[in-house]
Amino acid sequence: KSKRKRSSKKRSVSAKSTKTDVDILSPAAMENVYYISHNAVDCLEFRGFGWTGATKKKGKKGRKQKIKK
Repeated sequence: KSKRKRSSKKRSVSAKSTKTDVDILSPAAMENVYYISHNAVDCLEFRGFGWTGATKKKGKKGRKQKIKK
């Protein structure tokens, strides 16, 4: 039987994560929010500045059927 040598390198239990400071008012961030938000309230909610008690969006209403004569 052949014996295999295993490497003695230990793997880290958790991957190292680096946090970077993100400027939410940078030109790139403002361009992104321009495309994903529909109004000022959406923009603030996407940036983490939403508030409780605000009116929630209503779902889309179905099409009304036309009455044929």
